Amino acid sequence: MKGWTAGERKAVRGARIRISLITAGFITLVVMAVGLVSDAVMRHAQDEQVWRDVRFGAALGDPVHPPVCTWLFVPGFRPLANAPDGFPLGTDLETTRRSGEAVERTVRRNHTVYLVRTQVRRDGQVVQAVFDMRYQLADRTHLWYALGVAELLGLLASVATGVVLGRVSVAPLAEALIRQRRFVADASHELRTPVTQAFTRVQMLSNQAAAAGLPAGHREGLARLTGSLGQLGDILDDLLLSACLTGGPSRPAECRPVDLAALARSVAEETEPVTVTAPPGPLWVNGVETALRRSVGELLSNAVRHAPGARVEVALVRQRGMVELTVSDSGPGFAPDEGERLFERFHSNGEGGRYGLGLALLREVVTHHGGTVTADGQPGKGARFTIRLPECEFSAM
Repeated sequence: MKGWTAGERKAVRGARIRISLITAGFITLVVMAVGLVSDAVMRHAQDEQVWRDVRFGAALGDPVHPPVCTWLFVPGFRPLANAPDGFPLGTDLETTRRSGEAVERTVRRNHTVYLVRTQVRRDGQVVQAVFDMRYQLADRTHLWYALGVAELLGLLASVATGVVLGRVSVAPLAEALIRQRRFVADASHELRTPVTQAFTRVQMLSNQAAAAGLPAGHREGLARLTGSLGQLGDILDDLLLSACLTGGPSRPAECRPVDLAALARSVAEETEPVTVTAPPGPLWVNGVETALRRSVGELLSNAVRHAPGARVEVALVRQRGMVELTVSDSGPGFAPDEGERLFERFHSNGEGGRYGLGLALLREVVTHHGGTVTADGQPGKGARFTIRLPECEFSAM
């Protein structure tokens, strides 16, 4: 897993565990199905065979030398010394004497099962045959013991299978994601330079057009082109930032204490009209200043863009070891159940409003810094976005 992020390692391990569980479940179901079928077949075969033996013994068996596991109770003959307690069944004997019909029943006693048949023989004697099924029951128990061992071996095999399948099927997927991330990062980085050069040249042409007194239509076209190139540059920055965040935690050299209050005031000065309230003194968080600046700027620009002319306020507070930055506006707001979906990439609210990558990348940045971001709103009552980041100790020298 060299070169993988912690999230990718976790995802691969989770996939392997799921594969192992699915394989184990499948093997368990197969073994259980085989066990149930085998048990049913064995029970049926044993019952058929035993009842044939019992009927044969009751009709023709010798009371002195009965078949194996069988005792015959016949008037005038003394039962064998090892005959089980509780036999013969007097009620069945009396019923058969009166009706002449054979009576069969299953009796559970003495920690075993007995098959009992009472009938009238051709010579007029009423005979009761009792068969002890303890050996057949032991065979059934041994069958389930064997199936239990097979189940255990199957579970061990499923774990091994899960590991093998995880390496064979899941690992290439993770490698493909890594290659995709690298491609996005490389492509964004390579495209950023020519886009920046084109943006600079168009700005120069726009300024020269104004100075040269070109027609308003030409100047307007150059202005639109400048804006489009600027948006393209922002998109490339977003893609590059996303690839870098997905690629794993920032290097220690990139992270340093950042005064979130000062950063918010600096960003607010570039976005009018915005007011900032914060407690006295700095509010230190550990992170990448450029990424945090872009995140706060995204919240402010999002508020101004979706609530033009509305009042936008930024409030910072300390709370339980966290620094909270809240951006609220008095604009049109949004439905309460829309809050979580705003952070989805290219989310549309169904009313023509699209949020692109900005808020999705904002959440990635905040999560990357060990924090959280939430959105709350009510239709017609404005919106409120709250970033929570762990506070850190820092003493400026």
